[in-house]
Amino acid sequence: MLDLRFSEAELAAQRDHIVTFIEETVAAAGADGAVIGLSGGVDSTTTAYLAVEALGKERVRGLVLPAAVSSDENMSDAERVARELDIEYDVVEIDPIVDALVDSIPGADESRTAVGNARARVRGVVNYYVANEENRIVLGTGNKAEAMTGYFTKYGDQAVDCNPIGNLYKQQVRQLASYLGAADDLAEKVATAELWADQTDADEMGVDYDTVDAVVALHIEAGVSTAATARELGIPETDVERVRALFDQSVHKRAMPPAPEPLSL
Repeated sequence: MLDLRFSEAELAAQRDHIVTFIEETVAAAGADGAVIGLSGGVDSTTTAYLAVEALGKERVRGLVLPAAVSSDENMSDAERVARELDIEYDVVEIDPIVDALVDSIPGADESRTAVGNARARVRGVVNYYVANEENRIVLGTGNKAEAMTGYFTKYGDQAVDCNPIGNLYKQQVRQLASYLGAADDLAEKVATAELWADQTDADEMGVDYDTVDAVVALHIEAGVSTAATARELGIPETDVERVRALFDQSVHKRAMPPAPEPLSL
């Protein structure tokens, strides 16, 4: 598989670049700090470490937002990250909010996807409520692989003010997490959005993150053909086509909501 990892010098440069980005984004907003949703996964862990470097622990607020489908391990890890960084954090159970939303909609059939996306959107609402009360910005935790495949909930986990790790592939995020001092079990944890029980990112996307990273880099960004990408990576062409389809189908997620072209009157 394609190796997209940074050299030691590149890691240091990436860390400094992202830390500066967070500092400047918070300052430009006239904010007093940042709020970050902690999931126990590598993306939120890495972002939290970078935020503390940028702002200091006193200006970073963590929110752990479990639902019934959240694993005890992930929620425990989320709190562990907050304690290791010594940042203030709260645990807010989101099920009562989601249940109230679903119960208020006549005829709602509680489909897995609809309820799962509602969980992501409720988390976004909670993040912004706290951010607004405390004059903070909301830091996103999305990476490049997720952005390029649309693997996020529109107006949910991407309802944020900025994405500090948004230009990093998943394998680069894992590498940076270790570089910043995160525990190995956090850096290498199997990724899951936990929108429903036993969900994993790889199962839902149909390909693992190493494959997504490589296909995005070679096929989508560098323009290498489907056949050549498959040969270079040693994977079936169907895997390349799968990632391409995810990219094409999620264009709307990477753009402002469309409006009609203005009429010349």
